[in-house]
Amino acid sequence: MTATDLSFWLARVSEAHGRIYELVQQTPAVLIEDDPRLGSVRPYLKLEHLQKTGSFKLRGATNKVLSLSPEEAANGVVTSSTGNHALGVATAARHRGIDTEVFVSSQVSAKKLRLIEDCGARICSAGHTPLEAELAARVAAAATGKTYISPYNDPYVIAGQGTVGTEVVQQVEAINAIYVAVGGGGLIGGIGAYMKSVSPRTEVVGCWPANSRVMYECLRAGKVIDFPEQPTVSESTAGGVEPGSITFELCKSVIDRSVLVAESEILDAMRWAYQRGWMIEGAAGVAVAAFFKEISRQQDKTAVIVSCGANASPEVTGRL
Repeated sequence: MTATDLSFWLARVSEAHGRIYELVQQTPAVLIEDDPRLGSVRPYLKLEHLQKTGSFKLRGATNKVLSLSPEEAANGVVTSSTGNHALGVATAARHRGIDTEVFVSSQVSAKKLRLIEDCGARICSAGHTPLEAELAARVAAAATGKTYISPYNDPYVIAGQGTVGTEVVQQVEAINAIYVAVGGGGLIGGIGAYMKSVSPRTEVVGCWPANSRVMYECLRAGKVIDFPEQPTVSESTAGGVEPGSITFELCKSVIDRSVLVAESEILDAMRWAYQRGWMIEGAAGVAVAAFFKEISRQQDKTAVIVSCGANASPEVTGRL
């Protein structure tokens, strides 16, 4: 397997599509028609914030957990997360009766910690950044013989996230562009690989908060690098990229264009969604903001915006 082998990813995403729906639900894609800025654009919002656990992360976590052998399941799993991935892993593991340990950095909100514990997982605090928590979790997994489930650096996780793509191609005809927020690259990697296989004319647009754009800078540098971050309301995309992550080459292969958005633009996008009855988190706001920032590019075209989650911290929702 190479990260850029699209036939590999098409098979893996299709396999995940046949596996995950005993727990995951299909989410709607809704045509947006009530904004005066739209002109002739046909934008669909993929409502992944309505997913169980409030995030797309349940897809990849479920695909990975259900793929474990009986022996691996008996040993238990370890993961690290800014919140949404941990909720997904804990929910999928509880569904299968698997012991779960979650490593978190000091950046994770108290609300998400309570939700993770409510799913039956044990919390371990490690470091001040998501990447530090990831590395600590890998060490713990190696020492205990448990399976480590990466938030993004795992073929099963990436393939599970790619099932968002299998759904949108069934729900929306002739997609010209799809907007996806990027953190570690698992979501856009899975969606992008699938779209390049079944809808190669669809433009895959990576969306970043300007304050936290590590993968964007890695792609510009041509290698995985450390890059300083500033605070962002897009909490779920924050954090560095693990050295050697397969998502780097995958993102380099499938992302056609990149858009950076300011914090004020993300908050405006979250308010836009709230006015329509949807409470979305900052990462979902990133994709919405990126679409509206360059709406002139999409005139007479059909676009899909992935609203990836709903689990904003109280600190962020308070700013709305």
